[in-house]
Amino acid sequence: MDDDSAVRDALSLYLEGSDFAVKTFESAEAFLGKIGGMGRGVLVLDQRMTGMTGLELQSELKGRGVELPTIFITGHGDVPMSVRAMKEGAADFLEKPFRNSDLLASIEQVLAQDEVRMEENLYHARVTVKCNRLTPREKEVMGFIVRGLSNKNIAELLGVSIRTVEAHRGRVMEKMDAGSLPDLVRMVDFCL
Repeated sequence: MDDDSAVRDALSLYLEGSDFAVKTFESAEAFLGKIGGMGRGVLVLDQRMTGMTGLELQSELKGRGVELPTIFITGHGDVPMSVRAMKEGAADFLEKPFRNSDLLASIEQVLAQDEVRMEENLYHARVTVKCNRLTPREKEVMGFIVRGLSNKNIAELLGVSIRTVEAHRGRVMEKMDAGSLPDLVRMVDFCL
């Protein structure tokens, strides 16, 4: 997004030529009016625009809970501005004039990082669903399992038989879809 139509058009043509789907906007307000049906992507954002600035848009998106990786471009960059943008979550900050290849490399890197973040969020969501299937007792047993306690120790702590602990352990492993103790240990942080 840039309020200079020549910059928008040139970047759009370059990125489309690199097989990216591109939508351009002349202002932050125009972008906010269309954000509902956007989907995933990278926001390439000029800091100084007519109306709302890039930093103001970034803050507005954050306030709305919109997680859209942002690359700032500016012809008037300064250290405090770039630091603020990065602290607010900007993925990169390029000063004009920049090479198109630098922007392309930045976009590709940001998309790769965002893909990893999305996969981690999906993994977390799946594990949370599995955790929600556990009974309170199964969660308690799982906590003891990942701390390395034996079935005998767990049975003594809970005042139940070893067979009962074995049954709980089996259900925990099944419900969590854990093939091994290390698998369960990786998931337990999302449950307890």
